[in-house]
Amino acid sequence: MRFHRTLLAAAALALAVGTQAYAQTKWDLPSAYPTTNFHTENIQAFINDVDKATAGKLKITLHANASLIKAPDIKRSVQGGQTQAGEILLANFANENPIFELDGVPFLATSYGDAMKLYKAQKPALDKLLGAQGMKLLYAVPWGPQGIYSKKPLNSGGDMKGLKWRAYSPATAKIAELVNATPVTIQAAELSQALATGVVDSYMSSLSTGYDSKTFESIKNWYDTQAWLPKNAVIVSTAAFNALDKATQDAVLKAAAEAETRGWKASDEKNKWYAEQVTKNGMVIHKPSAALTADMKKVGDTMLGDWLKKAGPDGQAVVDAYKKM
Repeated sequence: MRFHRTLLAAAALALAVGTQAYAQTKWDLPSAYPTTNFHTENIQAFINDVDKATAGKLKITLHANASLIKAPDIKRSVQGGQTQAGEILLANFANENPIFELDGVPFLATSYGDAMKLYKAQKPALDKLLGAQGMKLLYAVPWGPQGIYSKKPLNSGGDMKGLKWRAYSPATAKIAELVNATPVTIQAAELSQALATGVVDSYMSSLSTGYDSKTFESIKNWYDTQAWLPKNAVIVSTAAFNALDKATQDAVLKAAAEAETRGWKASDEKNKWYAEQVTKNGMVIHKPSAALTADMKKVGDTMLGDWLKKAGPDGQAVVDAYKKM
């Protein structure tokens, strides 16, 4: 009888463990950035919060530094069901719809406060657009203000002619065209090697990218143009999200809202820290000359005009809503 009871207890335990394992949902979440980047750290905190809130019922695995999917393909992987979630740079998908690149239009929003206003104006359009593609926006966090890394000194826009310019989005490629630089498509994971081998000698990005890629080993000048604050978005497949029970959905949304708040704060704080770090490593942070500022403002005005033509009434409505805030 004792042996029989032991067998029954073991069977019951096995059934319980099997049921628990069966009930667990697993998601993959690819990102293009290294584990030390504040965006990636924020995603890991989001994942930890989800794991805790669901008692392990939803397990999300982060695949950082383009280890699973390369940056340009992450959105497609979520849309096609290859992965359940992913982190994307919104401006990378301007060719699909102009709404994606609004925060990459230079000199439209040039501070964290303005960037948040722009996000609030843009979010309903983003939700609608992603929803039509079978995806859901969980949260978005900006990079620090964008400046220009250049091997040679820049006193005006004319000095940018002929630069081998890293292009990682349609917006950055357009800037190259307008300043007569030569665009070279380089993703974040490939940047360090491209700089070391001289494939590129300039690019526009935040201080965090310069720190992560050790740009200071190849380039010593960063011009603080405060051009724009592009956002990374964490997106999820609508089908994967809808397959969760209500309690798990609520846990994901709560963790996402907290990640967004935490991420915006971290971006601002980290931007100051990155400035200290790149300076310690020999980078010189320059205030742009009046001539360079004026020339880049012309670039921004041209690009906003082009964007409004492409985006039509929907885009105009978003910009109007932003300017009223």
